[in-house]
Amino acid sequence: MKTVIRNFVRVATVGVVMMVAGVGLAQNLPPGTHSVDDPTQQDPAQEEIAAAESALEHGDYAGAEAKLKALAASHPKDARVQYDLGFAADHNNDEATAETGYRAAIAADDSVAEPKLALGLMEARADKTKQAHEDLLTAANTQGATPELRARAFRAMASLDDGEDPINAQAELMEALKLTPETPADVRLGAELAEQMGEPELAEKAYRKTLEQSPGDVEADAGLAHVLMQQKKLDEADKVVTEGLAQHPGDPRLVAQAVPVYAAEDKAAVAIPMMEVLRKSDATFAANAEMTLVLAHLYETQNDEASAEKLYLELVTKTPDDPTLLDDLGSAEVRLGKYAQAETVLSKAFGMRKQFDDDDAWGDTAEHLAFASSKNNNPKLALQALAARATVMPNSASSLFLQAISYDSLHQRKEAEETYKAFLAAANGKYPDQEFQARHRLVALRNEK
Repeated sequence: MKTVIRNFVRVATVGVVMMVAGVGLAQNLPPGTHSVDDPTQQDPAQEEIAAAESALEHGDYAGAEAKLKALAASHPKDARVQYDLGFAADHNNDEATAETGYRAAIAADDSVAEPKLALGLMEARADKTKQAHEDLLTAANTQGATPELRARAFRAMASLDDGEDPINAQAELMEALKLTPETPADVRLGAELAEQMGEPELAEKAYRKTLEQSPGDVEADAGLAHVLMQQKKLDEADKVVTEGLAQHPGDPRLVAQAVPVYAAEDKAAVAIPMMEVLRKSDATFAANAEMTLVLAHLYETQNDEASAEKLYLELVTKTPDDPTLLDDLGSAEVRLGKYAQAETVLSKAFGMRKQFDDDDAWGDTAEHLAFASSKNNNPKLALQALAARATVMPNSASSLFLQAISYDSLHQRKEAEETYKAFLAAANGKYPDQEFQARHRLVALRNEK
């Protein structure tokens, strides 16, 4: 979303300058200044100002900035010169000089809105969200500002709030629409905001309208697929992402939406190669933890535990204190028969109870640890984990079986017998192999008395 904001504010800045550079501020200059278009004025600097503005008009921002620095020093109260300096420096990525120029223009004439807008847009591109919002709001509220300029400010604020404060963003977008006609970008932003506010049906309508206005809009395709998924419209979502990928093969935004659609349709065999290719070609996608986790889970659906383990290790290296990731890693290692490693990893996760989202998730990890410990010939730890699990979850057939075989391994015959019997009652024919083992051990334990 920050990329979208930066693109928006860069375009908006150019729009401001095309409107005001050279002559825009000449119609609203501070007292004591003049227009270079006024032939009655004899200011010897007017030729230099005209030359600097000509350089701006021809895209020679470096040359313009060099000229304007000297002019700004000799004309500190000239809002037009200061604004031009800010604009030139802004395009040269000289943020310090740009900010100085914009603020000097505002100080010279607070009634002029253009430098306030330009300053806010520059701050937005630099992710200085709070300052940007303040300066954009000031621009929007400047008396005498044109409707177009005020609308740009409101749209920029809406873009900043997109993803963070959708209610405020929606209000800012509505203010912009009161001032200027709706654009396709407005429709798409409205769709995003409806989605963020939990209104997928409204979002779907807006995304479809965006695609009518701008066929092939990848962001709209991805957004539409996402809200269709939210509404369980898998066939429609599949059609959107499949057609989108046919036009834009391997686009990360579409792949990110296609993967959950294909996974929900049990098309892991389609989703996995798509993700693997994109991870090799797109470093940003490869570094995306959410997509990496999805791929690991998809590998597991195909019984490719080795590939899943590799990705879990990658994620745990980056986020070592995430108990859910540790549980995923440990569980994969169990399935690979790496019981000692699994016990170590799951023990760490088990010890992080406060960091779990809920008690059930922690209880599941306790059971996973018990299984790994049992397989690693550590029945004492298995029983400790199962006892902890019992404090937050009722016993299950699987937990009772683990408990019984752990007691059995420790030669605690009475406890083992009682728990085998409890397991058989809970299993009720659902686990034939384990039930056979339990009955066999019960006979053996009775004979040992």
